[in-house]
Amino acid sequence: MGALIWLASYPKSGNTWMRAFLHNLLQNPARPVPINSLDSMTLGDSQKSWYQACADKPLDQMTLDEILALTPRVHRRMMGAHPDSIFVKTHNFLGKIRGIPLITLDCTVGAIYILRNPLDVSISLAHHFGMTIDQAIDMLNSHEAMTPEDDLNIPQFYQSWSDHVSSWCETPGHGLHIVRYEDMLDHPRKTFKGVASFLGLNPPAERLRKAIKFSSFKVLQNQEKTGGFKEKAVNAERFFRAGRSGQWKKDLTPAQVERIVKAHGRLMEKYGYLP
Repeated sequence: MGALIWLASYPKSGNTWMRAFLHNLLQNPARPVPINSLDSMTLGDSQKSWYQACADKPLDQMTLDEILALTPRVHRRMMGAHPDSIFVKTHNFLGKIRGIPLITLDCTVGAIYILRNPLDVSISLAHHFGMTIDQAIDMLNSHEAMTPEDDLNIPQFYQSWSDHVSSWCETPGHGLHIVRYEDMLDHPRKTFKGVASFLGLNPPAERLRKAIKFSSFKVLQNQEKTGGFKEKAVNAERFFRAGRSGQWKKDLTPAQVERIVKAHGRLMEKYGYLP
């Protein structure tokens, strides 16, 4: 039985890109791992199927409190799904909802946190959820931000961008490796080699190079174009949209930039995101 390694991020910050890299690094395939098989090696903590497996009646007959109470059992069941440590994707903040920890720390061996400039996150959120940029900023700034239950997932609890980042990056007591989305773009070899080292891996240079190439944004975007991506939101035109940084400079108004900086300036300064 292995422990859990969380792949944590606020939504639209590069979590799926990180998952693709890890699949390609660990499997070392001859061709890029298909994006629609990413859940074969990285689990999703909001998937209803895991909660249903731990419940004694259908989830649609249970209250949200009853479903959330299953979370520790779900995480222990995930530990038993693989003999070694296993990756679990989460967009939940690191904390409690209704007294229940969303992340079970005694099942956890470590976490990789993917961080992205909230100015750019606002644009990606708007496209992903089919909302205006101002609505996306409302979401970034809300201490109550969450996504509702759908056919496949229980609710996910984000809180604000700053709440989310500080919960993971400023809470002691768990092995943590922080990765900036912008460094994944600008310094891929150094950044992804750092991820491998955190996991106790020392891949040959060619294997690392191939994993980076096979998980490049261009490859992921082309895979979605030819075969679709089952994780694309209903309201999104596509999941892998632009894959760039600094779009906020042309897409956000000065007032929108001010709203984000006013709400998140401390952490933006800490991680090099202040304009």
